[in-house]
Amino acid sequence: MPEYRNPNQTGGGSQDNRGFMVMMIVMIGLIAGLQFWRAKHNPQTASPADTAATAPASSSTPSPVASAIAPGAPVTAETVQAAAETTTVVQNELYKITFSNRGGEVRSWILKRYQDTDGQPLDLVHDGAAKLYGYPLSLYTYDPAITKALASGLYVASATGNVAAPASVTFKYAAGDLQVTKTFSFGADYVVHADTQVLRNGSPIAAPLAWPAGFGDQADALGYANATIDTSSKGKDEHIAFKKVSGGATLNGPWDYLGVADQYFSAVFLPDNVDDASLVTFSRNIDINKVVRHNGVPTVSAKKPIEVPVIGAAMGAKSGRVQTRIFVGPKDWAVLTAVQSTSGEKLTSLIDFGMWGPISKALFLGMRAVHSAIAPANPQPGNWSWGWAIVVFTILINLLMLPLRIKGMKSMLKMQRLQPEINAIKARHGNPGPTDPKAAKMNAEVMALQKENGVSMFGGCIPTLLTLPLLFAMLTMMQRVVELRHAHFFWLHDLSAGDPYHILPIILALSSFLVQFYTPSPGVDPAQARMMAFTMPLFSLYMTWNYASGLALYWNIGNLIMILQQQVTNRTSLGKEMRAVAEKNAKSKATGKTIQAKPQTRR
Repeated sequence: MPEYRNPNQTGGGSQDNRGFMVMMIVMIGLIAGLQFWRAKHNPQTASPADTAATAPASSSTPSPVASAIAPGAPVTAETVQAAAETTTVVQNELYKITFSNRGGEVRSWILKRYQDTDGQPLDLVHDGAAKLYGYPLSLYTYDPAITKALASGLYVASATGNVAAPASVTFKYAAGDLQVTKTFSFGADYVVHADTQVLRNGSPIAAPLAWPAGFGDQADALGYANATIDTSSKGKDEHIAFKKVSGGATLNGPWDYLGVADQYFSAVFLPDNVDDASLVTFSRNIDINKVVRHNGVPTVSAKKPIEVPVIGAAMGAKSGRVQTRIFVGPKDWAVLTAVQSTSGEKLTSLIDFGMWGPISKALFLGMRAVHSAIAPANPQPGNWSWGWAIVVFTILINLLMLPLRIKGMKSMLKMQRLQPEINAIKARHGNPGPTDPKAAKMNAEVMALQKENGVSMFGGCIPTLLTLPLLFAMLTMMQRVVELRHAHFFWLHDLSAGDPYHILPIILALSSFLVQFYTPSPGVDPAQARMMAFTMPLFSLYMTWNYASGLALYWNIGNLIMILQQQVTNRTSLGKEMRAVAEKNAKSKATGKTIQAKPQTRR
């Protein structure tokens, strides 16, 4: 019997109320009687193996996809089987899909405009995992024997050999009491329409259409770790991490879309009827040493196996007949914008920009706008234009931040001008510690002095407070947008991956040191300034050593601009005064004297 779990069920202690106990006994009797009556009068042929809930908060309680089998003696259908295994290859300018009539499943799904880590055409079918757990567009039922029969049968295909899209291909199979029809329609984009149904004894049974075993570009443990189950229900999108995916869980809709994704690619179902759709999730372990290939050779390690989860998803229908569009392709912004769910939601929500989502998305859209202005009309992957887009975009960001940097420098200088008066207030109160009751009164006087002179204690920190979120948001974005995958720039062959020769990280460490060296810090302790001069280069070196080289490019260009800006600023009256105060500050720390800053003119 399948186990049905109620997520609202709670534990309880012993009860002494006899009325309550009698009520519980009566309810148990009613439930047992109802189960007996259902088993006798309405048997089910399929049920989920596990209904553990691991879905988004908006999902309903896990339950099997409804399927009703008419009672009566089994009906033997007319046999429909092919005599031998054949292949059908469907292609357009974007993809080349190879079907086998064994199971009517996909054996290869090549994206023509993308390459794998070995420079070969990218095949989104994870062949090693698919051999173990099922190929794309296979049918999953809650009865392993039926699932196996559907996958091993030789279907009769309406077309074999090469087929040019737009086109439709139908696979039919019938044996014993099973009848199967799978029809796939292809157009000029990355979207395929599917219409599948499995009948048993003439009645539909639950047979979700599946992408059960990850993607072919998952070349290492990180690739598997980036896999997610992506869903959208009533406009709310979710990206369920692989650690939270439960194998065999079934979740009823409504679903705008549902499927599996990794860092750069997706295979998601867009149901024709969002309310009729259900989601089945898969999670199985696989030893990547045995399935990952480099240059066509399996990577077999003598060390212990590296077990990682490979996740998948299937779309079912309460009616038993699955009708859906399927998007299988890159998470490219322009591509996703052109695809909408039945309810009108664009697929751009498939791109997970992470915890810095709004900032990362804004940065990407800005960089994309720059790229559109400087790049060819239809740049191919590997084009240098994205590297130049990063350079130009970085220059624009720094020009926009220039007024804030100047304002921050003025704020720091104002603070230093008030330092003698602040020191006098502290001396008048006896320099109380932070826990001394006098400290509150002293701080109130200091704040009143700063307010009177228009000085904000946070004014000098604003540029830094803006720079760090931009930096982390840029790092997240550059590792999650497919546009930068394999984008070339001089010796860099992938702006989303680390610099293979570590040239940019080393230059970045040097440029970070020069930024600290040339930027005066009149309000900063000299010892702290020296510490920052060495910790910032080390931090930047660590951040970019093995991470997105596009980030190192962005950071280096930003540092170069800051050095040039500071060189110009240091020659102005503001820069000269800041450097003078900084030098006085250093001398006073060495001699123990108070800084005598330039008096401020009261207005």
